[in-house]
Amino acid sequence: MSLIIALTLLFSLILLAWSAAPALVRRGFHAPRRLEQSSPAELGLAYREIRIPTVRGKQLFGWLIPASLSGPQPIVAVLHGWGGNAEDMLPFASLLHRAGLGVLLVNARNHGRSDADTFSSMPRFAEDLQHALDWLVQQPEADPARLAILGHSVGAAACLLVASQRRGLAAVISIAAFVHPAEIMRQVIAAHHIPYWPIGRWVIDYVERTIGHRLDDIAPLYTLQAIHCPVLLVHGDQDRTVPVTAAETLYAHRPSDTVQLWVIPGVAHDSVEAIQAHGDRLLQFLNMAMGGDK
Repeated sequence: MSLIIALTLLFSLILLAWSAAPALVRRGFHAPRRLEQSSPAELGLAYREIRIPTVRGKQLFGWLIPASLSGPQPIVAVLHGWGGNAEDMLPFASLLHRAGLGVLLVNARNHGRSDADTFSSMPRFAEDLQHALDWLVQQPEADPARLAILGHSVGAAACLLVASQRRGLAAVISIAAFVHPAEIMRQVIAAHHIPYWPIGRWVIDYVERTIGHRLDDIAPLYTLQAIHCPVLLVHGDQDRTVPVTAAETLYAHRPSDTVQLWVIPGVAHDSVEAIQAHGDRLLQFLNMAMGGDK
């Protein structure tokens, strides 16, 4: 009798955990929100604050920083990582603007001062970037033939996804992108001592249903294969969040010589400010990709 009771209790606990799993997974899709505390003005950059329409009637907050040149000009659209915002990416704005490039800093939904939505995901980052580019090509400051995109971490993976779907981009800069979202999820599942079968596998299936995409279809390992413009993979060799082996794996599977790898010594995952000390290589890549005419 005690065995029957024990099995009943065990089964009840499994059912309870199973019913709670969707809520726990969805909670993982809610990124921490941090509002911008400064602006490009504090770097001496002229800009205009913008709102860009995206899907589901939502709006994205951003800053457009034109180059000092008048008329249509090359512009780099910059996208932050998970839990980040446009302010985090200001070091790139300063570097790019000094080189005569315009910059669009934009927040994904649920980030910074962009509108809230039901959840965040890498494909939603990509949706927002697509809409930001659609808005950008309509602006008098932008030369549609010389638009590049730059992203960090999840934003980098989103850039690779967008570039695999969108023709006409001049260049992509991917900073600290992962190889495959399923690989990241399996690492998190293992770190919490959760068995992959059946619970971990169910979680991955549930995530695919929730975001509306197969993970194989959005993984940088595969989206990279469909990109036709030059790509620069940037990674710090001290990255503990996404180890540098991720960039090396992506580079090993590059579809052509238009993909370059740049490993920066001594740089960790969130060391965005380090770009100020290492930016010449980035600018050289953009100069070549945009035809050397800025």
